[in-house]
Amino acid sequence: MVKNEALRLGFDFCGISKAEFLEEEAPRLEKWLKENKHGQMKYMENYFDKRLDPRLLVDNAKSVISLLYNYYPEKTQVPDVPKISKYAYGKDYHEVVKEKLQEFLVSLKEKIGNINGRAFVDSAPVMDKAWAAKGGLGWVAKNSNLINKQYGSFFFIAELIIDVELEEDGPVKDFCGTCTRCIDACPTNAIVEPYVVDGSRCISYLTIELKEEIPAEFKNKMDGWAFGCDVCQDVCPWNSFSKAHEQPLFSNDALLNLSEAQWHDMTEETFHVIFKHSAVKRTKYKGLKRNLRLIKTIK
Repeated sequence: MVKNEALRLGFDFCGISKAEFLEEEAPRLEKWLKENKHGQMKYMENYFDKRLDPRLLVDNAKSVISLLYNYYPEKTQVPDVPKISKYAYGKDYHEVVKEKLQEFLVSLKEKIGNINGRAFVDSAPVMDKAWAAKGGLGWVAKNSNLINKQYGSFFFIAELIIDVELEEDGPVKDFCGTCTRCIDACPTNAIVEPYVVDGSRCISYLTIELKEEIPAEFKNKMDGWAFGCDVCQDVCPWNSFSKAHEQPLFSNDALLNLSEAQWHDMTEETFHVIFKHSAVKRTKYKGLKRNLRLIKTIK
């Protein structure tokens, strides 16, 4: 019933795991933080215990319902312009997916009864990829993204943590094999070893999270990206199975058709109009202009 309801609401995959302490992830997260691979993302240091134990987020939590929502686009940007990640082509996914999740929670309450739960979409200390993997939705790959064997990795991950015990799914096998395409293709060498990403070197971090000037060592390595980066996903063989999403809110023709001149000449007023409901607003106008300047100086 739970999975059928998830599919009815537009989620592509649903997996269930027991709400418990993430023993395997704990030492990896601690080591990653100690090595400062989170850069200026100091919020990653907060709520360490809550990141690893969903029972600290929801009283008496019993189950974690993990969901995947496809965002692979049918249409992409016009050629030879500053690039943005595919997840930001349309309306901010936090708004779209969170609304679906809340609807899902209400529906479950109607069908199961009085349950307590919370919905999460990349907005709280939840290790979404770890939970999705535990729920059998895919495996955490060498580029640290979750890969689903059927459709690849262009998915938003969301969770419902609830105080009802559900039948759990087991994890699936890691199918990365000997492939190193993501490692070899990363312009900034951010994938420092298989399954370990130095977030402070990632183009997504540099163009979004970093608030100061981008270090000189990355000047000629940004690969034309103005917001985020899809390189490690674009080269992944599993994404040859990606299928276009059917969510009209995830596509904005005005954004996709911006010319190179329109990008570089963009005023702050235009920025707020075009990106009003887009994830691109996270970098703010000042951050976007910084990224665009860096792209332009390379040409």
